[in-house]
Amino acid sequence: MVVAPDYRLSLARTYPAALDDCYTALIWMRDNAIRLGIREDQLAVAGESAGGGLTAALTLLARDRGEVNIAFQMPIYPMLDDRQNTESARDNDAPLLDSVTLASAWKLYLRDLHGTQRVPVYAAPARAGDLRGLPPTFTYVGGLEPFRDETIAYVNGLRSCGVPVEFEVHPGCWHGFDRLVPRAEVSRRAFRSRERWLRHALDTYVAPQPGADLDRA
Repeated sequence: MVVAPDYRLSLARTYPAALDDCYTALIWMRDNAIRLGIREDQLAVAGESAGGGLTAALTLLARDRGEVNIAFQMPIYPMLDDRQNTESARDNDAPLLDSVTLASAWKLYLRDLHGTQRVPVYAAPARAGDLRGLPPTFTYVGGLEPFRDETIAYVNGLRSCGVPVEFEVHPGCWHGFDRLVPRAEVSRRAFRSRERWLRHALDTYVAPQPGADLDRA
């Protein structure tokens, strides 16, 4: 069962509108799990690009609010760091998403917060210093894209906190390579890895909802 939130885009509403919409959808899934025919102890979050950033932000928000538990996450080539201070994010001229386009996207999303130290971790998850308690994670990036280094840093941070992670870098690939050229062998490998890990996650990871034991009692 897939629930795709029709979250408000930054052209219409800035942060935190999109994240609020995703969190509302997550709570709705928890509350309607039986009606939807899904396991409430295997709620998962996934997204690509800006959606990958929202995935990482949503798991942080859910962890900190303590109202809903996420079993695993799949933030694919996620948009995590508004500062653009990594090697891959500076002066990147790769196809589809370059440094200039990325800066414009962050400005649209953050507006008055952009370029300040007031950017919350729920807007730019790369700013989070504590990644403990986040769900098991799968992600991959292209070797040429701006998000490469911030994703590597995020993965390393998760691993240092004991979070199970599977991660791949696909050399020579730019942002969204798997969607733009889905029949390419590298794209097929990426999709196979994603599907294999998803099967593994469904067989392995559970996260009972807060108060579930009390409800059963």
